[in-house]
Amino acid sequence: QVQPVESGGGLVQSGSSLKLSCKIPGRIFADYAMAWFRQAAGKEREFIASISWRGGTTDYGTNMRDHFSISRDNDKAVMNLQMSGLQPEDTALYFCAATTVYDKFVARKFDYWGSGTRVTVAS
Repeated sequence: QVQPVESGGGLVQSGSSLKLSCKIPGRIFADYAMAWFRQAAGKEREFIASISWRGGTTDYGTNMRDHFSISRDNDKAVMNLQMSGLQPEDTALYFCAATTVYDKFVARKFDYWGSGTRVTVAS
């Protein structure tokens, strides 16, 4: 079973930075294109960013590039989301997702999902 695992969430103050990480235990990390999504309470899931298998291509959701940066290190088998200038509206459950299929990567449709890590931004 492919099960991404997120880490790094927590409670931070407005204006802070935070880095989230994602791994896929027991799998060859470089086999997967990866992405981050988030879902705030009462809202639909929102695409943040994705990164291709070797990291050469990244894709960001609307207005996400301003405060989020996605990266990966295949040697360490980890993907990161660097978040800066966090605001209370960034409070959400942040999900890592993965796929092995190029067309799904392009379409932002991912097959495997983590259970999420919660980020809470206090004002």
